[in-house]
Amino acid sequence: MKIRGFVLILVTTLLIPNLAYSKLIWKETYLPMNTANGPVKLEALLVFSDDKIKHPLALISHGSPRNPQDRPNMTALSYLPIAYEFARRGYSVAVVLRRGYGSSGGGWAEGLGSCNNPNYMKAAQSAVEDLNASVDFLGTLKQFDTSKFIAVGVSAGGFASIALTALNPPPGLKAVINFAGGRGSSSDNKVCNENALISTFAQFGKGSKVPTLWIYAKNDHFFNPQLAKKLFTAFTGAGGNAVFIQANSFGKEGHFLFSKAGIPQWAPMVDLFLKSNQLILVNSALVLPVSSLKTPGYLSNSAKKAFLTYRIAPPHKAFAVSENRSYGWRSGQPTKEIAEQKALKICNQFSASGCKLIAVDEELLH
Repeated sequence: MKIRGFVLILVTTLLIPNLAYSKLIWKETYLPMNTANGPVKLEALLVFSDDKIKHPLALISHGSPRNPQDRPNMTALSYLPIAYEFARRGYSVAVVLRRGYGSSGGGWAEGLGSCNNPNYMKAAQSAVEDLNASVDFLGTLKQFDTSKFIAVGVSAGGFASIALTALNPPPGLKAVINFAGGRGSSSDNKVCNENALISTFAQFGKGSKVPTLWIYAKNDHFFNPQLAKKLFTAFTGAGGNAVFIQANSFGKEGHFLFSKAGIPQWAPMVDLFLKSNQLILVNSALVLPVSSLKTPGYLSNSAKKAFLTYRIAPPHKAFAVSENRSYGWRSGQPTKEIAEQKALKICNQFSASGCKLIAVDEELLH
């Protein structure tokens, strides 16, 4: 378990008292969950203020990679930059990996069955069980107020968060933010039985009562604009309360808009939605600290540019370079050792002279 705190400076008056001059702390931990097969533990990242005041929960839910072999490599810690965005807005944040992802126990519980006849509702029910268990436990912690909270999800996490509004929703759930929500994307612009997915969102709409925000980028190839609109129409047509934003294209793949790099694009949309639903907790977000890492002067121009991105990337991370000025880096890895191995592997693909590590997490080695 790791704990790190930063002093954040306010630029204007807060609606939450005493948050000024406090620290934001991040902590890796596990949340307990009881299942039909016994107790399991869910990997989690918690980000909260040390001001000893309960803050409303922002529950962040991750996506599901197309390649099943990628599920064990996922980490809650990779969402740290995104978690900070909600923490600096006055929320106590929990990023929880559902069963079968990362180091969470219990085995993967969100299988769809066959692609021709996927059981989207069963997958939704399993995901909602994990989210409800997380909310129940977080409510026992002194930093989290679950009597008035929001859920935020991306891809399969957006799907799960929308499902949470309809399938046994916690009484404190006040709003949901859905980034590119869906399930069943097998390859670009191919989704297992689209009509079944549309029908499932219609079922969600029948039971959903809280306001929801849907954000899908124009160049999302997992759930393209045409399908996204159909999901939205099915949901709202059945009674769901939603606002849809067709965001501008993001990089080469709009499905990854909900990321550190996408913050300048999506944060204003989120702020407007929170304000319209009386869920703004601060007059102005806290200013995050700048990384103390200095960019080494001996790096090539392209490596210097990459290192600037490395500085703001989430742990665990590593940066490697070679004598011929090739480089490679990875972030958001389960351990320092894995980050080091992957950075060296990438660097060595472009160098015959061998690579060495120059940075690991927030430490410069050379």
